[in-house]
Amino acid sequence: ACICAKNKRVTNCRMVEDVCWCDAVGSGVSVNCNKLTSKCLLMKAEVLGSKSGRREKPKDAFEDTDGLYDPECENTGVFKAKQCNGSTCWCVNTAGVRRTDKHDADLKCNQLVRTTWIIIEMKHAERNAPLNTESLEKFFKDTITSRYMLDRRYISNVLYEKPFITIDLKQNSSDKSSGDVDIADVAYYLEKDVKGDSIFHNDGLNLSIDNEMLNLEKTVVYYVDEIAPEFTMKSLTPGLVAVIVVVIVAIVAAIVVLVFTRRRKGKYVKAEVKEMNEMHRGLNA
Repeated sequence: ACICAKNKRVTNCRMVEDVCWCDAVGSGVSVNCNKLTSKCLLMKAEVLGSKSGRREKPKDAFEDTDGLYDPECENTGVFKAKQCNGSTCWCVNTAGVRRTDKHDADLKCNQLVRTTWIIIEMKHAERNAPLNTESLEKFFKDTITSRYMLDRRYISNVLYEKPFITIDLKQNSSDKSSGDVDIADVAYYLEKDVKGDSIFHNDGLNLSIDNEMLNLEKTVVYYVDEIAPEFTMKSLTPGLVAVIVVVIVAIVAAIVVLVFTRRRKGKYVKAEVKEMNEMHRGLNA
């Protein structure tokens, strides 16, 4: 038996030629514990874990209905291009994120579109002095390369604009070799770490910069694919639709007011001309 340091959601761990191999929960796929487990297998294990019993939720937690789902994975651990929940299906990118509207089971997803750019945006808590930019950049670059084993050339930028920290990970399919870690897996591990739900076995991320703990309030991950997503107006949120409707109503109301004002102005001019003609006739008489 052995401990899978890089994935706590595993069973049946055993040593094979000095390497700890374990079966991923939910899929049974064997994973090498010296490497990051693919995001697809991690999500599948997390869904199974959430079904096994109710866990205490953080007070600010809310349900992301389009986030965690029970994915279909290839034997290699990557996402299948088409994902379904019952009779509802959609296409995903290599990060497992939906990139089309939801359709019925007849939907065709011809290819697994690669996510080439992942933007991780974090917001730290209110503080008097800004963080040291050089220390912050060094911390995240060192952490990503050592903890998540991503080649430094895929970290294109670490930007600090108080209170926002933005990390750009870029990895084209032509640049990625077979031994390279995928940026989608790195982003998932990092997101879990900074939200206090580390995937590592008893090894949470020490968010300390210049010997000061970094308190993060919010983390959002954005995905950019090599082919643009295929969303329609139907996928707009009700809030955005409401804003669009309000704008249209405002434009129509403005047009009505303008037309009404001009008509009234026209009547006034006509009345004024009529009165002047009557005065001229009175003088001539």
